[in-house]
Amino acid sequence: MASRPTNARRTTSRTRNDENAAPTQVRTKTSMSHLGPAQKVNVASTSTSAAAGAKKPVAVKAGAKRTALGGVVTNIVKEEVQEDDKKPVIGKAKTVEARQPLAARTNNVQPTRPIAAIPHRAAKPAPVYPSEPMASDGLSEMDVDARRLEPAMAMVTVDEEAYEDDSEEDEMEEEDEEDWLRMTEEDAYRAQEQLDMIRATFKDDIDMFDTTMVAEYADEIFAHMENLEESVMPNPRYMDFQTEIEWTMRTTLIDWLLQVHLRYHMLPETLWIAVNLVDRFLSVRVVSLVKLQLVGVTAMFIAAKYEEILAPSVDEFVYMTESGYTKDEILKGERIILQTLDFTVSSYCSPYSWVRRISKADDYDIQTRTLSKFLMEVTLLDHRFLRCKPSMIAAIGMYLARKMLGGDWNEAFVFYSNFTESQLVAGASLLCERLVEPDFESVYVYKKYANKKFLRASTFARDWAQNNAGSAWW
Repeated sequence: MASRPTNARRTTSRTRNDENAAPTQVRTKTSMSHLGPAQKVNVASTSTSAAAGAKKPVAVKAGAKRTALGGVVTNIVKEEVQEDDKKPVIGKAKTVEARQPLAARTNNVQPTRPIAAIPHRAAKPAPVYPSEPMASDGLSEMDVDARRLEPAMAMVTVDEEAYEDDSEEDEMEEEDEEDWLRMTEEDAYRAQEQLDMIRATFKDDIDMFDTTMVAEYADEIFAHMENLEESVMPNPRYMDFQTEIEWTMRTTLIDWLLQVHLRYHMLPETLWIAVNLVDRFLSVRVVSLVKLQLVGVTAMFIAAKYEEILAPSVDEFVYMTESGYTKDEILKGERIILQTLDFTVSSYCSPYSWVRRISKADDYDIQTRTLSKFLMEVTLLDHRFLRCKPSMIAAIGMYLARKMLGGDWNEAFVFYSNFTESQLVAGASLLCERLVEPDFESVYVYKKYANKKFLRASTFARDWAQNNAGSAWW
C-alpha cells in the first residue's frame, strides 16, 4: 500500500467534464535515477497498481453534493495537481452508466433548481382556514404549524360605509376574475342548442370502423370521464387561506417540475397528475414555504408510481432535490398526501385523453397536436385555468392551435370536443395574454418547446400572439 502523502506533497483532485477527450494513460513523472534497483521495482509495481486502480468504476461518495438536474456525467477525466509545482497526473476513469444529461438535449437547462425565495413583503391579513377538518395527529407534518388563530380580544370601531365599499370592491374583483369562464344565459343556451344539433346530425363513418377508439362504447366512456372531472377539481381560490405561499411560488414549483419531468423522460400524464395532486392537496391543507417543494416532488413520485412502467426510485427523487429532503420525508409525505386526498388518483383524466379524441377531427395532424400540447402545458403555470376542467383545457389548446395554423372550428371538432367556438374564445384570449408577457421566454415550458424536436412550437406561438393578440382574430 502506498504511504500517505506528507503535508509538503499533498495532492488535490478535481474533475472536469470532457466528452471528447482522447484516452490518456497514467505516466510517472518523478525521476528514478537516484533510486536503487529494488526501489525501482517497488515504484514500478506501485505505478502498475495505480494504473489498474484507475480503471475501476468511479463510485459516488456518500454525502457528495450533486446538482439537481445535471445527472451523472458519463465521461470523467481526473487531474491530480501537486502543490510543489509538479506537472499534473492525468488519468481517465471508466465510463459510468447513467441517464443522458439534459444538457445533451437542450442548451437551456438550469444548472440548479429554482428556489422560491422568501419575499420581503408586508404581513398578509389574517388567514381563513378551509372548512374541511384537519387530518389526524400523524398527518400534521406538512402543515405550516399547529397554531389556530385566537379570537379577537377587543372590540374595535369600524366605519360601516367604508367597510361596505371595500366589500363591494372585493366582490367586483372576484367577479372579474371569474367572468372569463362565465357566459350569459342566452349565450349558454345558444351554445348548448348548437352542440345538441351537431351531436344529433353529425356522423363519422370512419369512426365506426376504428377499433382503437372502441366507437361502440366511446360515448359511455367519455360520459363517465366527464362525471369524474368534478370529483378531482381543486379549489381555484385555495391561495386565499395559505399563509406563506403565493401564486408566483406555485408557478416556480410547476416550472421546476417541468424540468424534472423532461429530465427523466416521464410520460405526459405523469406531469398532469402530479400538478393536480399538488393543487388538490393545497386546497385542503395549509403548507409552509419550506415544505412546498416537498409537496411537489412527492406528488411527482406518486404520479410516476401510478403512471410509469419503470418509475424513478425514491432515491432519485431525493437526488432531484439536491438532498434537500430525505428519503423518509418523501415516503412520509406520500402517506400524508394520499390519506388527505383519500387515495383518489386514478379518477383524474389528463387533457391528453381528450386531445386524442379531438385529434380525430383533423386526422391526427402532427403540427396541430404538437402546438396544442405546448398551449396546454402553458395553462399549468397560470392559476386562472384552475377553474377549467381537463376536457376544456384540451379544447382550448386545440382551438387556439387551429386558429394559429389557419384552420377553423368545424362541426367535427365540436362533435369530438363537446365545446362550441363561443365557449372557447375567452380561454384562448387569456392564453394569448400569457404568451405575450415580457418574461414568458424565461419559463422552462417555452425553452422546452423551442427545441426542433417539438417543431419550435413555442417561438411560433409567441410570434403569432404578439402579432394577433391585439386584434379580434377570432
